[in-house]
Amino acid sequence: MPKRILQGTVTSNQNEQTVTVSVERRFTHPVLKKTIRKSKKYRAHDDKNAFNVGDKVRIIECAPKSKTKRWEVLAD
Repeated sequence: MPKRILQGTVTSNQNEQTVTVSVERRFTHPVLKKTIRKSKKYRAHDDKNAFNVGDKVRIIECAPKSKTKRWEVLAD
């Protein structure tokens, strides 16, 4: 099964080797036919502490690194 890759914006980098990434998705409401924006936050592993708040990053699924981290930042 392929690993999912998501794109989002870093919203927090206060923890060591961890960034919080907000991923936004857009879809059309099935009844109202109106475009809706929903966002979700993911905690991702950043081993070099290279990313700051506001950076656009891509994250990929991985084996669990901790209780909340199941994603890691792709180095571009």
